Amino acid sequence: MDPSPSRRIEFNSILVGVLGSNNVYYQPPKDSVMQYPCIVYELDDAHRRAADNGAYSWIPRYQVTFLRHEVDSPVIQKLAMLPTSSFSRHFATSGVNHDVFAIYH
Repeated sequence: MDPSPSRRIEFNSILVGVLGSNNVYYQPPKDSVMQYPCIVYELDDAHRRAADNGAYSWIPRYQVTFLRHEVDSPVIQKLAMLPTSSFSRHFATSGVNHDVFAIYH
């Protein structure tokens, strides 16, 4: 089940604001050319609340990855300070630093 398009677009706008550019990509194809620094995100999980034998809410969780060549960036703290944000890990590959967060929205 994918999140509602308007809810995901709202989350996309938040990420654009955090990054300060439009280099935000939702589930980019493997052959796409991304401009760094950028944020890549995808649906990762969801929290479903139920009562009385029925679901009453479904909150998607996104895996949000901030990619850049620089080691440090204020964007890391901005992502960490978003409500429901949880830092997962950092790794570097091919000269690109990755910081991964799990964020419900």
